[in-house]
Amino acid sequence: MPVELALRADDLRKRYGDTVALDGFELAVPAGTVHALLGPNGAGKTTAVRILTTLTRPDGGRAEVAGLDVVRQARQVRTRIGLVGQHLALEEALSGRQNLELFARLNHLDAAAAARRAGQLLDRFGLGELGRRPAGTYSGGQRRRLDLAAGMILAPAVLFLDEPTTGLDPRGRNEVWASVRELVAGGTTVLLTTQYLDEADQLAGRISVLAAGRVIAEGSPEALKSVAGGDRLDLVLHDPADLPAATAIAARVAGAEPEVEAETRRVGVAVQDRVSALTEAVRALSDAGIRVEDIALRRPTLDEAFLHLTGKADA
Repeated sequence: MPVELALRADDLRKRYGDTVALDGFELAVPAGTVHALLGPNGAGKTTAVRILTTLTRPDGGRAEVAGLDVVRQARQVRTRIGLVGQHLALEEALSGRQNLELFARLNHLDAAAAARRAGQLLDRFGLGELGRRPAGTYSGGQRRRLDLAAGMILAPAVLFLDEPTTGLDPRGRNEVWASVRELVAGGTTVLLTTQYLDEADQLAGRISVLAAGRVIAEGSPEALKSVAGGDRLDLVLHDPADLPAATAIAARVAGAEPEVEAETRRVGVAVQDRVSALTEAVRALSDAGIRVEDIALRRPTLDEAFLHLTGKADA
């Protein structure tokens, strides 16, 4: 049985004068999932989102949102999507409830329906007790949740989130992440653009990495991390004089060339069998009388994978 796609782009192209913004962009996002777009500035993320939300026409290729063509059926597409931009779109002097009712009326709901929908969304996003307070008195996380609620007025099938947690403290980011997970659990598909790679790691089931207007890598966060190398064994030594001996032990245990940072007394090496490598290293270091301040196994981060991939694309 074929997977239902909420978003699809085939060979999308867009040029602004001499600047190529999209150069064969491809995307396929199953319904009810979170898909992240990552890329350096100028990679084409914003242009891709503008085309998918009917704000910009492509020069070539085609795209569908909720099974509708974004060019030929743009009006119908707009009734199926929500868009939450990087900058908050709230009236601070109005209460949370009044903001939502205003957005509902702008979306052609009558007064009674607008009031009902505002109440539903305040409860859904945990803002019921704050509904009568001016939005300007909300914390950053509360304001962002209210902004997400506004994007859900028409219960869209697809929600586009552009940098949803920019400027938020860790508590506010966690509040927004929890709200996004609840939306997806309810069946909403989310396309996320973000500069915070840990955000994509936390939320996205799949990630597309863009460079120069095209997708250069796509996969789950774990799959993308693997391109930066496997597990690593990191040692921090107590005595810098032990660096040569510890480096030799790390090389023997891992069967690979270690990396050495003399200033921080650190030795790092890629390993294949993480558990046996750690066990053997601890035993060998102890037998050699080498004191370590820290020893740990770690996996590559999404940041490392991103730099690895985009660095190759720029080369």
